[in-house]
Amino acid sequence: MPEKSTSVRAVFLDRDGVINRALERDEKPYPPRCLAEFEIYPEVSAACAKLKAAGFVLVVATNQPDVGRGTLDQAIVEKIHAHMTAALPIDRVEVCYDAGQGRSDSDCRKPKPGMLLRAARELNINLARSWMVGDRWRDVDCGHAAGCKTIFVDRGYAEELRQKPNFTVKNLAEAVEIILFSPVK
Repeated sequence: MPEKSTSVRAVFLDRDGVINRALERDEKPYPPRCLAEFEIYPEVSAACAKLKAAGFVLVVATNQPDVGRGTLDQAIVEKIHAHMTAALPIDRVEVCYDAGQGRSDSDCRKPKPGMLLRAARELNINLARSWMVGDRWRDVDCGHAAGCKTIFVDRGYAEELRQKPNFTVKNLAEAVEIILFSPVK
């Protein structure tokens, strides 16, 4: 049996801070605690539409450790994701609910690339032709570990990057311009 082609290009998007406004306390980002706090950035709908029109598969890859820590109900996260996928042309949502903070060693929790690798395997994505867009060091490191090009959305958090991203932007609209006009195809 011939191998499946992996010519599909994808853009992996972190959720909080890229698609929606993260809640900030002490210059650190936190996820929304309910659907009412989930605010999609104004530029995101048009940015996602441009990526879809260019043939990219859109995959949200998000750590949601508060579920694993018992401080956020998984049903709330799923309700947020249902709202997000109804509003945006997202093809797939990959979620890691592991608690982190030394409590788990899951291969899906960013910075590990498990969510990206699983989506690539199941959707025949060519990771070398794909992008990871995120606002935290974990996103950049995850993209590098998966073999993607990386774009860091700098929201000014009090957090240092561990690896250098391929590009740094202010929002998803700027990231899309880089992705669409990059010589790397």
